[in-house]
Amino acid sequence: MFARPKTVKTALRAVLLAGVLVSVAACTAQYRKHGWIPGPELLDEVVVGVDTRDTVTETVGEPSIESLVDESGYYYVTSRMKFFGAREPRVVSRDLVAITFDTRGVVDSVQRYTLEDGRTINLERRVTDSSIQDKTFLRQLLGNLGNFNPGSFLQQ
Repeated sequence: MFARPKTVKTALRAVLLAGVLVSVAACTAQYRKHGWIPGPELLDEVVVGVDTRDTVTETVGEPSIESLVDESGYYYVTSRMKFFGAREPRVVSRDLVAITFDTRGVVDSVQRYTLEDGRTINLERRVTDSSIQDKTFLRQLLGNLGNFNPGSFLQQ
């Protein structure tokens, strides 16, 4: 009817061992890769002084980032991040391929950069926050009472 003391000890040891294994497994580093860059064989097909924006897009593919201000280049970016426990993620490697164009839209240069070439540039997406998220429905309703103009309803 009652469990034997040896069976209880064995079960406790098994639970303790499982807990230790789970703890160790949770603290292993995890790596994630984001983005894509073309391989050397695709970049060899891009001819400086001959190819244009359209031919580069057909040959290599759509860029990760396009120059927005002066349309001077296509940028292909890949990053490898290391996640370890509760620590902040760290960039382990980042590769960037920059294909720049002249004023006529013809390829001016094809360059490849890595983290070793310079400082880390944080890539971030900026999103405009709405003020509605921080307010409850009642606060929004009461906040609009001061904006109410009864004269707009009385006009004929």
